[in-house]
Amino acid sequence: MADDIRELSAQLAQDPQSLVFLRLGEALRRKGQLDGALRVAVNGLERHPHLADAHDLYARILTAMSHSSNARILTDKHDYERAFDEWDMAVRIAPHHTGALKGLAFLYFKVGDLEQAEAHLAAARRVEPDDPSIDQAIAMMRKGTAPPAPEPSGAASVAAPSPPSAAPAAAPGALDEARVFAGLEGANEGLLLIDGAGRVLGGALKDRAGTDVTDTVAAYLAGVSQEAARTAKLLGLGAWTGLSAEGHQGNVHLAHPTPDALLLVVRERGMPLGRLAILAQRATMMARRWLEQQ
Repeated sequence: MADDIRELSAQLAQDPQSLVFLRLGEALRRKGQLDGALRVAVNGLERHPHLADAHDLYARILTAMSHSSNARILTDKHDYERAFDEWDMAVRIAPHHTGALKGLAFLYFKVGDLEQAEAHLAAARRVEPDDPSIDQAIAMMRKGTAPPAPEPSGAASVAAPSPPSAAPAAAPGALDEARVFAGLEGANEGLLLIDGAGRVLGGALKDRAGTDVTDTVAAYLAGVSQEAARTAKLLGLGAWTGLSAEGHQGNVHLAHPTPDALLLVVRERGMPLGRLAILAQRATMMARRWLEQQ
């Protein structure tokens, strides 16, 4: 574990925008180095405020601190209130984030609201029906026993660190890019499909220097779909279907194949926005068909 922490720390120092802070913060939390874990989580949230996993990590660290006499002095109530806010924000960004749903259930049980606790666990079970820990937690609560504090979702779980040059790991059920986008113009470049929590489902992006920026862009896009929906509603525009933008170096188009997925298409500045929208529509249809089959 100590070697993992050193290597993860080195990776984060090399690229402060990297999502490796999720693994580093979790490793520090598990080792009981809660003040260090808290600093990592707070710095990560400053860079990725719309990343649900970052709010989930912060909440789990706060919950752990409330039980630790070695952590800096904070009252249980204050920690739990802050943890609730963080898990609530994670669910607002990614409504199907099971880690945050479990966390809220845990806190509702702590304050004696068993109905809300079980409702949040039931919501988590609808997302992950094959997760036995959810049924176990429900059974424990019905017996009056506190469920275990939630563990991180797969995207933030601690694993052996990858070399900095390695390609980012895909989420479970990752999209087979060649199969899904086969026949689409530029299928192997400038496409990024993410879920509501900002996890990469398929595609990859590089900046003009050739540096992989897939994870960084995915983190910033997390929650964009919900914000676009709120804005369209406030303006009385109805449901949004796409968003195009011109930049000095290129053009982009955003679409959502499903309510919980977001597709980004990036092309050179010379491609007209109308043509880009048509290309994005084709990619959206392909992605939607694949997602519905999963």
